Amino acid sequence: MSSTPRHALAAALGLIAIALTPAAAQQYQAGPIRIEAPWIRATPAGAQVAGGYMKLTNTGKAPDRLIGGSTAVAGKFQIHEMKMKGSIMKMRELPDGLELKPGESVELRPGSYHLMLADLKEPMKAGDKVKITLEFAKAGKIDVEYPVRSASGHDGGHGKSMH
Repeated sequence: MSSTPRHALAAALGLIAIALTPAAAQQYQAGPIRIEAPWIRATPAGAQVAGGYMKLTNTGKAPDRLIGGSTAVAGKFQIHEMKMKGSIMKMRELPDGLELKPGESVELRPGSYHLMLADLKEPMKAGDKVKITLEFAKAGKIDVEYPVRSASGHDGGHGKSMH
């Protein structure tokens, strides 16, 4: 029966798709700005800063900017950029925010653009969720739920400890 292996493969692929759906489904929309796959890196006890990441896509015809945000778990919210200057990695705050050109995506990820949550009121523990209000110059404000992941960016602590 030649269709049995095909049915088994289709069933297996269906189960994989269902298993991946929650992570892929974490998407928000603020006007033309699509926010995908937000997450925060877990922190060791006593840490004062945490990094936040996501993918931003401007589906509109006009530029916009991520200009700020806030969260109850941190005293400060900043937008940062990390990049190499010669052989040294430099990090700087983007006081004017992050430009989002029409039809383009920007990845906020470790070692690049990211949110900096400073003056943490509690450690960020893998498995927790943190509400952050993002503010865009044109699209306005939107509440986004950020799952906290281990230092490697995975749920469940598969990364190395930062201690």
